[in-house]
Amino acid sequence: MTIERSNPDGLHATPGYHHVTRVQADTLIYLAGQCPLQASGELAAGGLQGQTAQVIANILTALKSAGATPDNVVRTVIYVASSDRDELGAVWTQLNESPLAPAFTTASTLLGVAQLGFTGQLVEIDVTAAL
Repeated sequence: MTIERSNPDGLHATPGYHHVTRVQADTLIYLAGQCPLQASGELAAGGLQGQTAQVIANILTALKSAGATPDNVVRTVIYVASSDRDELGAVWTQLNESPLAPAFTTASTLLGVAQLGFTGQLVEIDVTAAL
């Protein structure tokens, strides 16, 4: 498997992600959007920071179950139920300071959205990995 990440000339500089991720792999792994739900099914406490921590833990668990690591991630889409750019930036920073950080060096999109699926849910992340 090979994963090539690049930022072509003519495109703006990025805060850590790459504009282009090219993958040659035998297996693709698609995670369902990972929510801030604990194994009990309860929403994680602690507001945006606590929910983001739970999503990180859930993604690490899901990747491990598929035989993957954050280094195998080739695409992420991060949804934050907020129109406040500071809150979106805080999530980006928390993700990039976590054990999941290598996942966000790839093609990534960060979106502020009106609402997510569960009452009180503030963050969800969609992940694709390659082996």
